Amino acid sequence: MKLKFAAVAVAAAFSLSAQAQTEIQWWHSMTAVNGEVVNDLAKNFNASQNAYKIVPTFKGTYDESFTAAVAAFRAGNAPHILQVFEVGTATMMASKGVTVPVGKVMKDSGEKFDPKAYVSAVAGYYTAPNGEMLSFPFNSSTTVFYFNKDAFKAAGIDTIKAPSTWPEVALAAAKLKASGHKCPLTIAWQGWTQLESFSAWHNVEFATKGNGLQGMDARMKVNSPLHVRHIENLANMSKQGLFVYKGRGNVPEASFISGECAMTTTSTGFYGNVAKNAKFAWGLAPLPYYPDVPGAPQNTVIGGASLWVMAGKKADEYKGIAQFFNYLSKPDVQAATHQRTGYLPITTAAFQLTEKSGFYGKNPGTDVGVNQMIRKTTDKSRGIRLGNYVQIRTIEDEELEQVWGGKKSAKDALDSIVLRGNELLDRFEKANKK
Repeated sequence: MKLKFAAVAVAAAFSLSAQAQTEIQWWHSMTAVNGEVVNDLAKNFNASQNAYKIVPTFKGTYDESFTAAVAAFRAGNAPHILQVFEVGTATMMASKGVTVPVGKVMKDSGEKFDPKAYVSAVAGYYTAPNGEMLSFPFNSSTTVFYFNKDAFKAAGIDTIKAPSTWPEVALAAAKLKASGHKCPLTIAWQGWTQLESFSAWHNVEFATKGNGLQGMDARMKVNSPLHVRHIENLANMSKQGLFVYKGRGNVPEASFISGECAMTTTSTGFYGNVAKNAKFAWGLAPLPYYPDVPGAPQNTVIGGASLWVMAGKKADEYKGIAQFFNYLSKPDVQAATHQRTGYLPITTAAFQLTEKSGFYGKNPGTDVGVNQMIRKTTDKSRGIRLGNYVQIRTIEDEELEQVWGGKKSAKDALDSIVLRGNELLDRFEKANKK
């Protein structure tokens, strides 16, 4: 009987231990290979200790999870950690009482935390003017150029050196079409790749006030002669069947993986999916640029998302969040995530570890995004931080679709983006004036 009682007592102890685990809800928008990585990170952290359990939940696209989190916060049941894409940063910064700065979470929990350990181009974007880090850099990306080497070979195009300028892209597209390719070029995340990154890459203003980083009274400037020229060129390529519009966000990426479209501009975070699923030889290269623009190419801007800690949680829960963020920052964890997904390494140590391992040499092109980001930035190329930008992205999509459909000229569409975008920026400024 004593043995039986002891066994029951042990079982009860184990049960209590399991129950004592503090659950931490993490809402995210990662799919395919990147979704697998999120689940693995949570699983591995959970296995490394027994006090906390990270519970990742997919909440749809970035836009959808952002909207869901706003509703959840108002209802008093927001998650502990929310993944927010970079265009939501200004809105999150202005939302008083909704979040707790990650620097404070780490400090209050007694976790070792040095903002200088993070890649400056990444950390700087999520840091307040007073130097406090507001959100945790997680899946930081930038825009790069992917091309199908098999399709290039069939069309008689050099497979070693990708087109580096937009005139070269147009020539390659014409050769691909002539060889029977129905979709030479498509573009994912069109606002991000063809307006935001395009501006930084060519060192031209996207918006006033240092693209919004210097104040909420910033206004849009994407109707410059260079912007008009570029969108006009893409519109002409569309008319000739050299560029095929495949939808908003990352929807066009599937047409590259399938082999339907031979070239695309999209996120470095697309790498893991291509590496796993593409059935053809492919390459990664820097974004194309216009060679006659002074100072181009400059640098590309941050994309992807960061992790925000929501307010109103218990002290013990914040302690678990801090431990989890500490785990995510470990050089080996971070390097493995970078190598598996294509997202940028968020710490200098992870970059050095990856470089030392020979990964970049074995996988040509995987360092392109890093090299584009670590260049010296200017006031015009540092990135974009504008309020109501989630809605402005939708305006960009709507207006550019009018161009690809032949219903508007490039100039009219870009003028409309500026007009409609500035209305939202004005509204944001008035709503958040101190």
